[in-house]
Formats: sequence, C-alpha cells, structure tokens
Amino acid sequence: MTDSPSGTAPFRSSFTQNAAARTDAERAAILADPGFGVNFTDHMFLTEWTPAEGWHDARVVPYGPLLLDPATAVLHYAQEIFEGLKAYRHADGSVWAFRIEANAERLQRSAHRLALPALPVEWFTGSVQALVTADEAWVPSGEETSLYLRPFMFASEAFLGVRPSKHVTYSVIASPAGAYFPGGVTAVDLWLSSTYSRAGAGGTGAAKCGGNYAASLLPQAEAAEQGCAQVVFLDATEQRWIEELGGMNLYFVQSDGSIVTPELSGSILEGITRDSIMTIAGDLGHQVVERRVSIDEWREGVADGTITEVFACGTAAVVTPVGRLKWDGGEVATEAAADGTSGKVTAEIRSALVDVQYGRAEDRHGWMTRLA
Repeated sequence: MTDSPSGTAPFRSSFTQNAAARTDAERAAILADPGFGVNFTDHMFLTEWTPAEGWHDARVVPYGPLLLDPATAVLHYAQEIFEGLKAYRHADGSVWAFRIEANAERLQRSAHRLALPALPVEWFTGSVQALVTADEAWVPSGEETSLYLRPFMFASEAFLGVRPSKHVTYSVIASPAGAYFPGGVTAVDLWLSSTYSRAGAGGTGAAKCGGNYAASLLPQAEAAEQGCAQVVFLDATEQRWIEELGGMNLYFVQSDGSIVTPELSGSILEGITRDSIMTIAGDLGHQVVERRVSIDEWREGVADGTITEVFACGTAAVVTPVGRLKWDGGEVATEAAADGTSGKVTAEIRSALVDVQYGRAEDRHGWMTRLA
C-alpha cells in the first residue's frame, strides 16, 4: 500500500458555491421521483494526493465533469476503488450516516490491495460531512428514501508505465435515492453462473473496485436473459462453494432458526450490511454461523425444507428476499417465490436494520453518526 505521509494535515475543506445550483422547485421535482443514481446534487468533494504533499487541497466545489488527460492511469490500468453509503433523514429533520467509519476502513483495505494511498478515516468522514452539509436540502424525507453517497479514488497521473500512480484523486458525489421497493419488498430470482467467476484466490474480490463489477456485467446480462435479477457466483477453483452475487452478500435461514452466511474467503467482499446483519440477527435471538456453503446444500436444503428462507443484502436494497434459484436445467424455490414476499425471519431482520438507520429504533451499537 502507498501510505499517506505522517505529515498529512488534519482535515479542513474549502467551499465554493455552485452559481448554477438547481432552484427549490427544480430540486423538489427531482426529489419527488429521484430513481437511483441518475440525478446528482449541486456539489462534489475533491482532494488530491502526491508523495510529497500527502492528501491536500480538500474542497467542496460545484458538481461537474472531471478533466482527464488521455494518458490518465486509471483509464489504462483500472487503479480505482470506491465506497457506497447513505445519508438518512430522521423524523426530526436531522441527517445521519450508518457505520461511516466501517466504510472508511474498508476503503483503506481496498486501497492497500490496489496500491493506492490510504485516506485517513478523519478525511473520509470529513469529506462526507462536508458534502452533506453543503447539499443537505437534497436529502429526501420520504419512506425509505435516502441520499446515496459515492466516495471514490482513482489514479490520476498521466503516464503509461505499469506502476502505482504518483498522483491520486479522491472525490465524493451524492445522488438522491427513492425507495428500492416502492410497492413493498418483493422476492427476486437468481441465476447460477456455471461459466464465469467473480474473483479468484489472491485476486481483488475482497476489494471494492470497479474491475470486479465490470467482470460481473456479462454474467449479469445472462441472468437477465433468464428472467433473473442477479447472478450467483461460485468459487473459481472448484465451482462448488457459494461466494456472493454481483453486488450483494447471501444469507440462508435454517429450519432450526439458525442463519448461515458464506465465510469470507479473500474473494468475497466484506459487506457492511452483511456484518451488521450478523449482529442484529444475534440480537433477535438467532445463532449466526459463518462457514462454507456449497451449491448442492442450497439446492437440496430448499428442496427438503432444511433451508426455509434465503435473502441477499447490500447498501442499496438493504435486505432482499430470494424466491427462485435457477440454473441451466433446473430451479428450486423458497416459499417467498409463491407470493413474492419476505419470509418471517427475513422481514424481521430487515425491519430491525432499517428502523435503526431511520432513527425509529434505539442505536444500541453506536452505528449512527449525525451529519447535519
């Protein structure tokens, strides 16, 4: 990892007002139906890193295009990482983030794997707070709406040599997000990929980098052709052990009330929602087990009732019930597939987690940070 020098200054940022900011009426029209990832706020956060200066020139500026040289390293060697988190409007009008330090620490782990400089946790939390403060009016207040925040870091030096970049840019942009399930939580069908792997041993599977998602797009298109919302990836070596979806982790509810999730293998992204669910499920009285889960166990367990519910989890959808698992030549379906709704345990866990995020339940684990 390329570490920031010890002399990196405490976080301070400047602010430049966007003279072309949307009017109240324009913003209200967007917030009435924001979609996901298609509308962006009036400002963005930027800072740079060099070996000599460390992280410097932190600033909130008008949202707009980035000017890149054609030889910019990220365009050729994909030295890039990102994070995803949300700002939630509580009933009293305040705005909060969920486990922001965990996102900051995961960005550091991703940076290490991609030979990028570590952004101090203080700079990560400061960057998010600075942008949310500037664009607080963009945080929606509807049921299960939020302001999605996308911190990202990339190699911005103009050169064509294969080595870590000596100039790095970090930015945060924000996009208002509507409810993921506007008509109520519904079960999704999954397609089992027998051709492609998301990541392999020693690869970048545990890092949150764009290349992992690019590798998932072709099998994701295959899943869509089969009428499925997501693709299930198995390990690259044996094609036997369940890893994760293209962008979500998996959980299996057992008939004895315990809950199993595939153990981290070095090629599975350590989801923050995944980790939170382990704690919440324990609070609700469930035994949570991390271990290897084979595809045969999934198929046979659903068929014989050993597995009663399956759900996926991630920042965007929080918790999503799984209905059918399909593959070339067959399928198995949980009870959620019959009516498209969540099983009892899945619904219980989702409700408990969302209630903490929106301030409707006690924050017993100190996960929430006030931003505005």
